[in-house]
Amino acid sequence: MADVSNLFVLFEAAAGYALFEVVAFEEIGALLEGSMDTVTDLARFSRAVKLKAFTPFESAQDALMNANAISEHAMTDTLKAFLEMNLPKPAKKGDAKYSLGVIDPGLATAISSGIPGMSCRSDDTIREVGRGCRLHLDTFVKGLSQAAAAQAQLGLGHSYSRSKVKFNPARSDNMIIQSIALLDQMDKDLNTFAMRVREWYSWHFPELKALVKDNYMFARCAAYVQDKGSLFTSSSKKDDDDDEAMANGSDDKLAGLEEIVGDPETAKAIVAAAKTSMGMDCSAVDMVNIINFTQRMVKLAEFRKQLAVYLSDKMAVVAPNLSTLIGDTVAARLISK
Repeated sequence: MADVSNLFVLFEAAAGYALFEVVAFEEIGALLEGSMDTVTDLARFSRAVKLKAFTPFESAQDALMNANAISEHAMTDTLKAFLEMNLPKPAKKGDAKYSLGVIDPGLATAISSGIPGMSCRSDDTIREVGRGCRLHLDTFVKGLSQAAAAQAQLGLGHSYSRSKVKFNPARSDNMIIQSIALLDQMDKDLNTFAMRVREWYSWHFPELKALVKDNYMFARCAAYVQDKGSLFTSSSKKDDDDDEAMANGSDDKLAGLEEIVGDPETAKAIVAAAKTSMGMDCSAVDMVNIINFTQRMVKLAEFRKQLAVYLSDKMAVVAPNLSTLIGDTVAARLISK
């Protein structure tokens, strides 16, 4: 860069693009020696750097579009037109008598590639000059107050953050990560709750846990049966109408048990066990608490099934091949790592 006579510095602000020209290299040279006075002192900095041009963004959407492009190391049409209009025109390609300082090395590469003959640099000196431009921008740009510049930064910051969250390419992965984490947590909780249901309800009907091994099915049976006495007809009832009504209720219970356990023989074995059960009787208040907890555990297990279906559908969209090879659950765990 020894043959370059002029140095321009591009500064990307929230309000627009600014182009500065370095006119006193000896002042800027002090930056390399560790002196901060040239940047913080407005009088010295304004002698070393002059504002060449400033173009504001037309709207908040325009500012957001340019901010997204800069973050991706890309040059927009707005930036290209601004530079071509305000930088000296080289006599021929590769014969530029100036150098353009850009804070971001990736953007500097994009500008060099997009504008023929452009010579760009990005080093510590350019970054220090950019720091001074940011500090004194409201002084150089007439009509741009410090409050307006801060408001523009705040608005653009909010818009940029919202756009990154909204258009996050990994948003589907995030849903999978949260779903598999919730499934794992629910499996642990359901096992704990199922053991508590078995232990609690077995004080009233201990024979049921030997007949129904599955935790979910046991909880459904307990929530359906409730008081074991409802499964058989009491012989102490003398009235024929009462006996007939209780017999019909007993038949309805048997049909419901068959639907839950899926086996008529098992349902009949449950009814027979209830008749000779050695479990203790529970008061109405105790039974209400047992059944309330059991019903909540059943609903949680049903939600766990719905969540598994949701995860399977998500995996079919995000990683169908991986899901087919190793299964939805294992594939989801791999994505979450």
